Amino acid sequence: MNSVILRTGTVYLRPLLLIFSVFLLLGGHNQPGGGFTGGLVAGLAFVLEALAFGLDQARRTLRVHPLTLVGCGLLLSAMSAFFSTLLGKPFMTGTWWVWHVPGWGELAVGTPFFFDLGVYFDVLGVTCLIIFSLLNAGEAEGKT
Repeated sequence: MNSVILRTGTVYLRPLLLIFSVFLLLGGHNQPGGGFTGGLVAGLAFVLEALAFGLDQARRTLRVHPLTLVGCGLLLSAMSAFFSTLLGKPFMTGTWWVWHVPGWGELAVGTPFFFDLGVYFDVLGVTCLIIFSLLNAGEAEGKT
């Protein structure tokens, strides 16, 4: 697509969408959001990139193959789910670590965050894989 408006809008919207997706990811435990909605919003940023600048540019911007994101996300989610069994607790029991960070205070990180992060990568990877495949098929159909 050769639209100046879409290209200009994408340049400004892509970073905002990616920042908003991280906001949704981090706020997902206490508010609406989480890994699923954050991953969808991040996927939207790359869909806009593909529509505005072409599929090759969107793949270069993503920097990793979408299947790699899916695999890493599944591995991260599975590891966070099974971690509690290593500690003798039931499957998918949340485990938290609290660190005192000078100048910040206490920082608590737990397995639910890593599970959400895995879901984020899964949804981002699957969204990009589906859209990139559809756009690739559309480009191939248009060339014949």
